[in-house]
Amino acid sequence: MMAGYDPDMDKVLQKWESEETGLIVSINQYGAGEPKLQIGPRMLKKQDGSPGRTVKAGRLTIEDVIWLYEIIDEIKDDLSGRVNPMK
Repeated sequence: MMAGYDPDMDKVLQKWESEETGLIVSINQYGAGEPKLQIGPRMLKKQDGSPGRTVKAGRLTIEDVIWLYEIIDEIKDDLSGRVNPMK
């Protein structure tokens, strides 16, 4: 019998958040599985600037794309260091 999803096995290994758009990208790993990049969710801010709620990332704006472009080498290096090179 296959067990269901166990949130205790789901780990965030590294996380980046755009100050401008609230988009979050992270490297996650479930159990002993391969670390993978997740794009989203997006952290909305309240009018006073305090953290609001999270929503699906949805479609990316040009600001999101520019931010990803600026950090993509850091993401690639971090993820490359975590993935088994034998695959």
